[in-house]
Amino acid sequence: MEPAVDIQDLTKVFKLPSLKREQVVAVKNLSLQVAPGEIYGLIGPNGSGKSTTMKVLLGLISATEGSTAIFGQDSRKVGSRAEVGFLPENPYFYKFLSGQETLHFYGRLGGLSKKEISERSKELLALVDLEHARDRRLSGYSKGMLQRIGLAQALIQRPRLVVLDEPTAGVDPAGSRKIRDLILKLREEEISVILSSHLLEQVQEVCDRVGIIFNGKLCREGPMEELMAIEDQTEILLDKAPAELVEKVTALVAEHEGASLIRSGHPRTTLERLFLEETSGDSPDTRS
Repeated sequence: MEPAVDIQDLTKVFKLPSLKREQVVAVKNLSLQVAPGEIYGLIGPNGSGKSTTMKVLLGLISATEGSTAIFGQDSRKVGSRAEVGFLPENPYFYKFLSGQETLHFYGRLGGLSKKEISERSKELLALVDLEHARDRRLSGYSKGMLQRIGLAQALIQRPRLVVLDEPTAGVDPAGSRKIRDLILKLREEEISVILSSHLLEQVQEVCDRVGIIFNGKLCREGPMEELMAIEDQTEILLDKAPAELVEKVTALVAEHEGASLIRSGHPRTTLERLFLEETSGDSPDTRS
């Protein structure tokens, strides 16, 4: 099956504006593939080469060496981006437009007919939970609402690939959860996603495979389950186990040479999950 994204031996060198003719290697010999319908997480520290890789893939900057393709088409060609939706980290919108007008604007840019735009914008406003704010100007949108209308505009042309750069940056936990749910819905529709995020818990929850990029190189890659597994440890979770049962399990482990009980006790939740439970997952930007 043809990959949604195919990056081979990508290298990008930036020349610095100085008399010494200095250069910065932003990405070096990077290769990765994203399968159709797969959510791929690209993670790494600031300056690691994530954004550069995505910009080359989207044709915003040219590669120094290597190749990038989208569904088999050279991504340097304009036609390759017809089936791509993009949400940058800090999207710019015309704040005097309403949510519905924004989607109509991007629909016209994408060459959709008036009927298609009307049907698609109605569908997307419902998908991103902004029907109640469809006629509100974007100047009155919260950060979470702006990110969700940004995701809607990225989907206006029914793309087969969506590239998301820090989609939940600056969004509160409840709004972040809504965006993650939307990303999972894209998987249900067999839309391929490249997700760049600093929020590792978010990547862990939604991604099928992950690539870790550092100093411009892909230093680790694989399915999420394999990357998260600790090979020499086995986890056993007991529900409503009395103290005597725990003692028996501990004694049984002690009888086997080389095995040891690392930890016992109640499993821990996360601060984010606790926050959502206590606030019922409600966010002010969902209220009309």
